[in-house]
Amino acid sequence: MSFVEDKQKIEEGDHVLAWMTRSDVRPIKVQSGELLNNRYGPFKHEDMVGRSFGAQQASSANQGFIHLLSPTPELWSLSLPHRTQIIYGPDASYIVHRLKIRPSSVVIEAGTGSGALTHALARTVSKSGKIFTFEYHESRCEQARAEFESHGLSEIVQITHRNVCEDGFAIDTDIKASAVFLDLPAPWTAIPHLFEHVDRSRAVHICCFSPCIEQVIKNIYALQAAGFQHIEMVENQARRWEGHQTMVRTVEESMDLLRDIRRRRQDGMDFRHGRVEKRKLDNYNPWGKGTRVREGDEGYNWRPVSWMETDIKSHTSYLTFAILPPTSPDKYK
Repeated sequence: MSFVEDKQKIEEGDHVLAWMTRSDVRPIKVQSGELLNNRYGPFKHEDMVGRSFGAQQASSANQGFIHLLSPTPELWSLSLPHRTQIIYGPDASYIVHRLKIRPSSVVIEAGTGSGALTHALARTVSKSGKIFTFEYHESRCEQARAEFESHGLSEIVQITHRNVCEDGFAIDTDIKASAVFLDLPAPWTAIPHLFEHVDRSRAVHICCFSPCIEQVIKNIYALQAAGFQHIEMVENQARRWEGHQTMVRTVEESMDLLRDIRRRRQDGMDFRHGRVEKRKLDNYNPWGKGTRVREGDEGYNWRPVSWMETDIKSHTSYLTFAILPPTSPDKYK
């Protein structure tokens, strides 16, 4: 299963993202004989084969379940190993939009890092486009290369171990880029090296990703000196909302359940191994431990509820955008 494919059924060797909670999403490569273990028990990989992406799978212990999700850049950014700062969905989607990246686009990225944005770029340019990404840290470069190959992105993404700030961009092809993304400690030193690798017959869009305002100021001076126009700095903030359905019972059914819980508490003394122990009823589930309830099940009603993050996700980095005009003004787009 590639990050740019659209499949309905899970097959042996596919990549699957196991959703357990909002903060616990685990990547899996489906292989017979392997297990995913968590607090709900073991989940057999072979039981995933043939299921639809998005389906639930109960644990072998029948104590809970996970969702089997198709791999996307957004989910991968939640589950990938954190080698560097992660570029999450709110920034990644805005970057793709502002750089006007589309199928068949050619993009230069410097600062591959954990590869979160690279996955989003690869999905957008699709198999007709190309991503030239550069990482100066050799170990991170090799880890990212292995992930791109495993995820079926090798034909789209070409990764190079190189310090572009000092050595420039080494691209062994005549293909020219129309979009540039720089996530570097000193992007302003890399900007002068770009010109031989960008398509000057059209507008070239650039974004510099910098955590400090002092870096933004230096980027702006370098962009102005290089002839870039329409320079703008943006800071994204986001708050996540989630809507779902919850199960409700009729008043009569609820009263019956409460009476049952009260009775169990009153009679909650049990002789075990020659001593008296109190039953642990605080977590008693009258619907049955591990029971999964689905919409449409007889005897259950549903109502919509929502969940919201209490805090707005604030600053990760400043995004500085600019446009390099084409050499022929009539081709500006």
